[in-house]
Amino acid sequence: MNAARLYLLLNVFLSAGVLVHTFEPVTTTVVFGVAAALGRTIYNYLHESCDSKWIAFNATGLEVDLESKLFGQHIASRIILKAVTGFMSNENPKKPLVLSLHGWTGTGKNFVSQMIADNVYKEGMDSSFVHIFTSELHFPHLSHFDTYKTQLQQWIKGNVSNCARSMFIFDEMDKMHPGLIDSIKPYLDYYDKLDGVSYRKAIFIFLSNAGGEGIIEKALDFWKEGRNREELELKDLETVLSLAVFNNKRSGLWHTSLIDKNLVDFFVPFLPLEDRHVVQCVMAEMKARGLRPEQKVADQVARDVVYFPKSERVFSVKGCKTIASKLDYYT
Repeated sequence: MNAARLYLLLNVFLSAGVLVHTFEPVTTTVVFGVAAALGRTIYNYLHESCDSKWIAFNATGLEVDLESKLFGQHIASRIILKAVTGFMSNENPKKPLVLSLHGWTGTGKNFVSQMIADNVYKEGMDSSFVHIFTSELHFPHLSHFDTYKTQLQQWIKGNVSNCARSMFIFDEMDKMHPGLIDSIKPYLDYYDKLDGVSYRKAIFIFLSNAGGEGIIEKALDFWKEGRNREELELKDLETVLSLAVFNNKRSGLWHTSLIDKNLVDFFVPFLPLEDRHVVQCVMAEMKARGLRPEQKVADQVARDVVYFPKSERVFSVKGCKTIASKLDYYT
């Protein structure tokens, strides 16, 4: 609906109140009915609602975003694209989509969550149907554990009741109190409905640094053997990753029934980033700012990043996390 049509509807709606006094009772009822219908149309145009106008998956957009904005993550890109596309294309999924993203800081976990939201919801991360939980902010006190469990269940049930295509992002899973996430286990399982509510069209994304050490170790082994990192496959990391997360006592997924009952659809590894990937991040950031990407500036920023192991300088300690602030210094 364009602006001109909306303006016309508003005029008709406002005129209805004036015209109603000149009509007979029956006609008055019709006018009120028309006015109410117009009111609903205008409201739905201006306010986000749980329908195809506001929620429409753009598979091509997600693919382009992953290819052009996410660097050094061939495994994650492939899994995310296939998993989300397959799920969103299924009108009757058997369970919610559950993704667990793991890797060192600055490798793209939050960025990928944003890409998914941007290509599912018209409002992206600002959508009222996208809900973000951060462990240290929302669940800081162990003494309130039982309260958090109840609140979390109520929050998810209430929001999925409002919109089946809701998305829940749990950040800092490695800092969440172990056992808390198990409170939502029934909502992730193969149930048609629970208390009249179906959760099968919802998306749950867990973000965690847990398991990052194992991913780095595997990537470093490949580098030491002179092998191309693009040869790394999910099968090389998935089992090691799931076990590392399951057995990590400091992780919110420690001994969780979500893993024990195979309710996590994919454990997605994010590899540590090399110098060339940092350069790509800088070039992309310059482009996003409307600046002309300069290779010299990108190389300079990348050189100032801290790498490990110290002697070989193979992987960026903070991935691309500090690129934006560092670029401010050079532009």
